[in-house]
This record gives sequence, C-alpha cells and structure tokens, in this order.
Amino acid sequence: MPNQRIFVAGHKGMVGSAIVRLLKLESNLDIITRSRHELDLTNQQQVQAFFKSEKIDQVYLAAAKVGGIHANNSYPADFIYQNLMIQNNVIHAAHGAGVQDLLFLGSSCIYPKFANQPMAEAELLTGTLEPTNEPYAIAKIAGIKLCESYNRQYQRNYRSVMPTNLYGPFDNFHLENSHVIPALIRRFHEAKIMQQKQVVAWGSGKPKREFLYVDDMAAACLHVMNLPAELYQTNTQPMLSHINVGYGSDISIAELVKTVAEVVGFNGDIKFDSSKPDGAPRKLMDCSRLNQLGWQPKVDLRTGLQQTYQWFLENETQSPQDG
Repeated sequence: MPNQRIFVAGHKGMVGSAIVRLLKLESNLDIITRSRHELDLTNQQQVQAFFKSEKIDQVYLAAAKVGGIHANNSYPADFIYQNLMIQNNVIHAAHGAGVQDLLFLGSSCIYPKFANQPMAEAELLTGTLEPTNEPYAIAKIAGIKLCESYNRQYQRNYRSVMPTNLYGPFDNFHLENSHVIPALIRRFHEAKIMQQKQVVAWGSGKPKREFLYVDDMAAACLHVMNLPAELYQTNTQPMLSHINVGYGSDISIAELVKTVAEVVGFNGDIKFDSSKPDGAPRKLMDCSRLNQLGWQPKVDLRTGLQQTYQWFLENETQSPQDG
C-alpha cells in the first residue's frame, strides 16, 4: 500500500512545525510541505494546481496570518483578507481534488467578548466579538462554517479545532507584532542583557488567560483528525461543528508576567501600563468535549515557558537592535 500523503499548510509556523514534528514519528506517511514562495495560498490558481498534481490524502490547515492586539489593530484588512483567501482556496481545492480528511485551525477569539466562562462550543455567534481582533475572528468563523458546509453537502470529514492561546518553539518573538508570551520573553531577556532596572508590561495585568504549549496542540490535532467520521456527519448536518483545545485553567496576566520574568531570570521591577488595551477580561475554554473524546494536555505552563525560552536562546537573536 502506498504511503498516505499529508499536506501540512503553514509548516514553518509554530503549530504547523509542531504537527510536522509529531507526524514524523509515524511510519507510512509522506509529509508534503510548501513554503509561501513555492505556493501562495492566497492564489486560487496555484492552490488548485497544487492539489491536482500532488494527490493529497489529508490536510492540516495551519497556515494563517496571525498576531497580537497591536498587529490586529494596525492591519485589520490584511487579517481578514489573507485568512479568508487561504481558507477558501485550500478547503475548496481539497474538496475539488477529492480529499476526504482536513483539519482547520481556528482561534479562541471566535467567541464573543463577554461569552460565558469557560467558553463552550455553543457560545459561537451568541454575542459581539472583541473589537480589536474582530476581522480575524470573522475570518476564522467563516472557516468553521466552510468546513461544516462541505461536511453537510458533500459528506466530507472536515474538522475544526479552536485552540486557546498557544506558545512554544517557532513562535513570533517580535516585540510589537507578537502574542503576549513571546513578547514578554523577548522583553525580559533584552532587559536582563542590558541590565535594565524596570520592564513595562502592557495593560492592567488583571485579565485572565489560558495558555497551551504547542506540542500539546499538535497532539490534539492528530487526535481530532483520527476521531471517527460518524461524530461529524449525519445525513442532514454534522454532529460536531468545532472542538475547543485548551489547557483547562487560566492565570492573570500579572501572574504570567511574574512567571516569565522568573523563567528568563529578570530581577528588576515590573510596571503595568494601564493606558494600553487589555482585550477581553477573561478567555477560558471549556474543553470537556475533547477531554471526553480521550485527549488531555501534558505540559504545564512553567515547563512550557522554560522550553520556549531555551528555544528562543538557541534560535533567536540575542541582540536588542534586531527586534
């Protein structure tokens, strides 16, 4: 029997690279990847030609334009356009090429700003989104509904997973365009190197967030991809629209900042700048559905932060000028 051909879109990103690392541990798989220079996923003709020629069996759609509050606020058109194009092209071309199994990665920001906590899958489309990342969230909601619609109309096994805040190797450590953990790691590292006495953290420190190590996320993706198709389909509509993936508990940003400082080894003062936006007051995922389907996270926050900082030291520049 020929090897299964699995396309990981976004293989150089944090989640995509973790999925590739995990898939490489299995036999009888051919892992297919393309850089954005080799295949522009926003280009419909290129994507359709790729699926026509490569005979793909499974797709992990981890490619996306992502960023933190600052990036989402600054480039809303880029976030909604690029993500919609990537999703539409890959999902439709996969269907056109007869691909039966696809996994789409969304985001916890699909849920309303004041969703009931912890956020269950049923909270989707029950209220107003967080304004700072609404364009990105709407694109991700469209991706969920796209997968759901192909399942309903064509009996595909197109699954969607909604991760909580992720961190780990291959994250984006840019000071302005990154998420909170990599931004804090870089800021505290540079403050330590430059022997600064104080670091200023964005916001009040009061919001609570949940964080999941990216290798746990990759394991969840493979677990969901291998769930029985019957969970997703009936003759009229899918039984499962999307599945939350989270750690199961959250901490305040103030606690997170303190923990990152300890892991990095910064011993100075920490000040919170309340003039900067906080985002949603709390974002905790209800992951009981996935837990009942047999998956649990393995990496605690401090261990994950230590592993992420070690990766940063080995792979990212230590020069403050290169931010």
